[in-house]
Amino acid sequence: MFQVKTMNSISKAGLCRLPEDQYKVGADLANEDAILVRSAKLHDYAFPENLLAIARAGAGTNNIPVDRCAEAGIVVFNTPGANANAVKELALCAMLLASRDIAGGIAWVREQAKNPEVDVAAAVEKGKSAFVGPEIYRKTLGVVGLGAIGALVCNVALNMGMEVYGCDPFLSVDAALRLDRHVKVVKDVNELYRNADYVTIHVPYNASTKHTIDEKAIANMKDGVRIINLARGELVDDEAMKAALASGKVARYVTDFPNSNITNVPGVVPIPHLGASTPESEDNCAQMAADELKDFLENGNIRNSVNYPSVAMDRSGVQRICVFHKNIPAVLSSLTGQLSGDGINVENLTNKSKGEYAYTMLDISAPASEEALAHIRGINGVLRIRAI
Repeated sequence: MFQVKTMNSISKAGLCRLPEDQYKVGADLANEDAILVRSAKLHDYAFPENLLAIARAGAGTNNIPVDRCAEAGIVVFNTPGANANAVKELALCAMLLASRDIAGGIAWVREQAKNPEVDVAAAVEKGKSAFVGPEIYRKTLGVVGLGAIGALVCNVALNMGMEVYGCDPFLSVDAALRLDRHVKVVKDVNELYRNADYVTIHVPYNASTKHTIDEKAIANMKDGVRIINLARGELVDDEAMKAALASGKVARYVTDFPNSNITNVPGVVPIPHLGASTPESEDNCAQMAADELKDFLENGNIRNSVNYPSVAMDRSGVQRICVFHKNIPAVLSSLTGQLSGDGINVENLTNKSKGEYAYTMLDISAPASEEALAHIRGINGVLRIRAI
């Protein structure tokens, strides 16, 4: 029976995908085979020796030591696209919040209502001009990052009557097919910046994307641009943003990642990290994470991993050997040679790499002996093996 530890509250819609006769699931388990997590930080967590996988019910994996996991042969999954619709809807809301001072207007009206001597209806008609702003219709939106979320934002913005520019240096074929043909996809992000009245960023956060929107990027944008960040706080340089808001270069900054440094700056609209906070999104993420774990634990298939390649193969043969190894020469030939030397036929095989790591699955005609498995573990570059 597989033991799956939950590090946060995980939607029952996902947990019910793990049959009770095969899986023991709970927050108080030890020596777990897998972890289901949302936001819990695992960088200082002592992984048990038999931990095989971590599934993040969400897109970002900054709370997980991905490199340490890769070196230990622990697969880290995420759920790309599962919360895309929720974030798309919040992006629409954010554009409206960036246009008119709706949040400020609501707070002001409530302040008027606290004074019993104030005629609120009359006060509203007199003071509403302080909160006006432009329509988004026929304005230009620039979308940085054209993955599952960015593509949805592009398409819905077109439906709202906007002109849309998109930029993504890693645009995949699948992502391109999701885009409406009227989206102007550009290779130079500065072309997007020069044309956009609104800029929204939808890229993962890592060392190469930190402060994607910085002083230089903002300088290339239109005066009075409105910037939306529903991806990760660190994608925007707070100090550069504060200076741009003070000068009027940026008219409004809507962020789903408020912090003590930026929240009370005039022109900032702070949202309490609501991007994926819908019951539908939580259900979708939990279901996808559970399905990924189940297929991996039972069959060795990997889908949507951030540290190992996507590898899936229909079952054949008597036993499946799953090998996590470094992406170096001669590992594959050593694997097949070792099995052949033990008189074991390989009926089916698949191998893929991702950066410095690789994953190989071999369906074999007879169960491998402990001695044969020990020989495979000893091959140079092999990090971990499983026999299923």
